[in-house]
Amino acid sequence: MVPLSARTVIITGGVSGLGLAMASAFAATGAHLYVGGQMSDKKAADILAQLKEKGAASCHFDGADLRDAVAARGMVDKAADVMGCVDVLINNAGIQHVAPVDEFPSEKWQDIIDVNLSAPFHLISSVLPGMKQRDFGRIINIASAHGLVASVHKSAYVAAKHGLVGLTKTVALETAQQNINCNAICPGFVLTELVDRQVRAHAEKTGLPYDKAGIAMVSEKHAAGQFLMPQQVADMALFLARDAAQNITGSSFSLDGGWTAQ
Repeated sequence: MVPLSARTVIITGGVSGLGLAMASAFAATGAHLYVGGQMSDKKAADILAQLKEKGAASCHFDGADLRDAVAARGMVDKAADVMGCVDVLINNAGIQHVAPVDEFPSEKWQDIIDVNLSAPFHLISSVLPGMKQRDFGRIINIASAHGLVASVHKSAYVAAKHGLVGLTKTVALETAQQNINCNAICPGFVLTELVDRQVRAHAEKTGLPYDKAGIAMVSEKHAAGQFLMPQQVADMALFLARDAAQNITGSSFSLDGGWTAQ
């Protein structure tokens, strides 16, 4: 079995939130990393330095705008140039907008579909030829509980994440005869910096202490009444990237405290 230290990994949206948690987890294995995101080169350089300190064999940043199909496909080419190949692709980048369907701005709809669904298609399409040639590949799509169920005012996000789960299944079937797998992780509420700000806003609005505000917020969806931690999602991604996951493909893993079991 080949250790993750010998693998090359692309993580879109890998410089903040859940993506950074996964990048840090892969860095700790000694893997070679290529992370994408939208931030200044200086901030990105600081993050790359942190990832190298955590153990990454090498680390590179790409500020590609994933709304652009050419830029998304180019990300794979650049990663292969600097790392030699791409063994693991993690489609994590995502954006959100909330509004009723009849008030949803068409430009916001298009942006969400482009980043959350079309970009993963372009990246997967670009990375597969090399994976097929080497007879190894791991594709991990970070979907959402909203890839399995819906919520009001999130039409574009729900449509994109449902589409990403469907894309996962199709890619899995097309690569089933090779040592390539494609799976989706469907997290519920993950306690990232973004969600932390939402909890603080909820606490301010309701007058509840932070802890109780968080429980009240997450309990609306999670039967367990607890947030998921970023490291828990990262641990699942590490497992799916390993050789041991060879025969696991086309699956959607719900990490959601029982949200979609209800």
